[in-house]
Parts: sequence; structure tokens; C-alpha cells
Amino acid sequence: MHIIGRRHFLAAAGLSLLTSRPSFANVGARTLVLDNIHTGEKLKVDYWVEGRYLPDALAAVNRVLRDFRSGEVHPIAPELLDLLSALRGRLETHQPMSVISGYRSPATNTMLRGEREHSGVATKSLHMRGMAVDIRIAGRSLKSLHAAALAQKGGGVGYYPTSDFVHVDVGRVRSW
Repeated sequence: MHIIGRRHFLAAAGLSLLTSRPSFANVGARTLVLDNIHTGEKLKVDYWVEGRYLPDALAAVNRVLRDFRSGEVHPIAPELLDLLSALRGRLETHQPMSVISGYRSPATNTMLRGEREHSGVATKSLHMRGMAVDIRIAGRSLKSLHAAALAQKGGGVGYYPTSDFVHVDVGRVRSW
């Protein structure tokens, strides 16, 4: 019988917390319900079914989450979709996620950085890589959405109560 020391056990436990992402069963379907507040587009789609991502569904999500200012479409990270699906499940809601910002082109990101009301826009925003989205959900308080996103430990979580949204991304786990 091998006995591991307390220090090794704690190090391994800490590492598993740092690297954990939402987990799913490999059967069934993963669904998203999105409402782009800028374009008026609504989408309800099973983007993953029985162990595989569906290319047509991913293309539809990419279109709804496009840069609404330039019209530029960019692939959205499947991990972000999984995070949103898990968040929807955690909140036990069937309401659409209202999308404030999905993909953001480098030109749009630069423009926003120059505007006073968007002073928090990061130079290397994960929005530009299709790895971030700003959302809110009708019938759920921003506080509960924020708490649920933090509990997912799936990436970054930003809380913007004065702008009425929560930022979620699939970068490293952090919050602001």
C-alpha cells in the first residue's frame, strides 16, 4: 500500500481545482438559447448531440455571436458554448441568454478601447478570439448569474452591474 504525504495530496487537490472545467456526460444534447440584443436575432439550437459538435449548429451560433458592428463572423470556441450550456443548467432556466457582446473584431476592440464608457476593454480581449461573451438572463438577477458563473470555475468572470451584464470567458480562471 502506497501512502502519499499530506503536502503531495494538497498539491494534487489544488492542481485539480485550477484545471477543472465544467464536465458533461457524453450522451444526449447540449442546447443554447441566445438572443442578440443588437441584431434582434434569436437562436435555439442543439449544438452538440451524442458525443459530437454539429457543424451547422456551430455556424449558426457563430453568426448570432458575430461582431454586430462590422458583421464579421468568427468561430466561437466550443468550450465557451459548453460553459454557457452548463451555466444555463446551473441556473435551471429555459430563458434565452441575452447577448450583449460575443465575438469582437480587432478593429471594434480598438475602437471601444478609445471610448470613455468602454474604459475596461482589454487590449488582448478574449472576445477577439471567440472565447468570451457578455450576457444577462431574464428572470435571473445579475448577482445570481455572477455567482453561478463563478461557481462554474470555467474561466474568467467579470461583473458589470452598471452596464447590466456578466462577462464569461474560457481563459484562465479569474474574476473582477
